[in-house]
Amino acid sequence: MPLDLPELPPVSLQRRAVLLGAAASLGLPALHAVAANAPKRTSTPGVRPNALQVPGGIARLALGTAATRPAARQNGVPLLVLGDPIAWTALVGIPLSAEPGEARISVTEQGEARDIAYTVLAKRYAEQRLNVAPGTVDLSPEDEARYNRERAHLTTVMATFSETPPPSHDLAMRAPVAGRRSGSFGLRRVFNGQSRNPHSGMDIAAATGTPVLAPMAGRVIDTGDYFFNGGTVWLDHGGGLLTMVCHLSAIDVKPGDTVRAGEAYAAVGATGRVTGPHLHWSVMLNRAMVDPALFLI
Repeated sequence: MPLDLPELPPVSLQRRAVLLGAAASLGLPALHAVAANAPKRTSTPGVRPNALQVPGGIARLALGTAATRPAARQNGVPLLVLGDPIAWTALVGIPLSAEPGEARISVTEQGEARDIAYTVLAKRYAEQRLNVAPGTVDLSPEDEARYNRERAHLTTVMATFSETPPPSHDLAMRAPVAGRRSGSFGLRRVFNGQSRNPHSGMDIAAATGTPVLAPMAGRVIDTGDYFFNGGTVWLDHGGGLLTMVCHLSAIDVKPGDTVRAGEAYAAVGATGRVTGPHLHWSVMLNRAMVDPALFLI
């Protein structure tokens, strides 16, 4: 299971890190709870992502007409704005840590700013309760130092924002590999009675060596072998839309390379803290991990 860096709290970083890594290394099974009062996603035929205004979802906010692309921000973070002078739309990734209730974005057009409000609805994700031996999750001083170095580096990667947005208003993606979904987005884990970060991506079961295909065209912004994630590649699709795949056995690209939609650029593996081969796929929008299923064709 990969590290869910955007949702880390300011305290207990090491304890969170070791527990998250332990779940993957121990191969512990998920115990799924039934989601209650799940909000309904809305979709426009032929256009992705679907809107689902819940933690881990996406808000599609109409900005109206304007001669030039408006600039939109939330809490100082730039947002992806798509469309044309007839109708602009802001896409807002909602963090898994977001509280239900009213939220706002700021929109600037021709030097004038205005706010747009939207509502984040509650969603109960499935839960996994695990009891683990503390001794099996302790990081050595060397591993802790490595993790801290990697976290600092990945924070800069995740802040990537290309001023040029994706070329199409339709951000439909294809899953990077075919296979059974073996890990649910948003699954909330409780270790020894203490809540920890939810699962920040989609796990897909596949054999080692299976080609990983780009879900849409993008530019490689980072590759590496990380403590928890193993072999990892980040793609920038423009306007703050990023994707990540990890636990790779092979990486066939380097930072600065571009990939076409459907092009093979890596291979499934079992690197990092895992017990068997699979692909973890994450989608990030304005620095928030969101449900990849919202983008799938």
